[in-house]
Amino acid sequence: MSLEGKVAIVTGAARGIGAAIAGALASDGADCVLGDLREGDLAETASAVEAAGRRSLAVSVDVSDPASAQAMVDKAVDTFGGVHILVNNAGITRDGLLVRMSDEAWAQVLAVNLTGTFNCIKAVSRPMMKARQGSIVNIASIIGQIGNAGQANYSASKAGVIALTKTAARELASRGIRVNAVAPGYIDTAMTQKLSDDVRGAMLARIPLGVLGKPRDVADVVRFLCGDQARYVTGQVIRVDGGMVM
Repeated sequence: MSLEGKVAIVTGAARGIGAAIAGALASDGADCVLGDLREGDLAETASAVEAAGRRSLAVSVDVSDPASAQAMVDKAVDTFGGVHILVNNAGITRDGLLVRMSDEAWAQVLAVNLTGTFNCIKAVSRPMMKARQGSIVNIASIIGQIGNAGQANYSASKAGVIALTKTAARELASRGIRVNAVAPGYIDTAMTQKLSDDVRGAMLARIPLGVLGKPRDVADVVRFLCGDQARYVTGQVIRVDGGMVM
């Protein structure tokens, strides 16, 4: 798969799934704009992109702030001349049972996960529409499809991302812009590595393939959706979950 000459923005690129996505896109030939709250945290991902022979641009961004999201896109266009790919990966959790969940915990997760995705899509749509091409991939979650106790805010935000994906796909299709979502299941990241053996065992028991996914498993589906091989794919939600939700 070749993304030669393409420019990709990846949010939440400092670690985990976001870093793997940036590395995969760079290995396919894309220059990468790497967004995260702290620009200094992006050094390792930037090094991986450059090791693949591609250019990188680290940007401090708060996706929940429309002005910050717009500034990231403007910087990408000013630096590289355009944007062809956007991967909305930035996300947070603030878990707790809904009867005990604070208004702040609810609002923070919706602001980053859902409103942040909206802000970045809105910001990147104008240059993509002008170019009459583009691929947007939103990182959702199986939790947005099946729910999960203790994650009312997270599940609502990711369900919103799925609905937003389908609406954006309908609105932008006439301009040659495809919009899809990837819904990971349980992926072996720093977050899941902190879980107890009992909790990890219970998770594995629900996965037919019997193993946790790796960040690269998600990245490989994203790289497909970004490339010309997926030119007739839009408005879709692809689960990467080891069969858990089938």
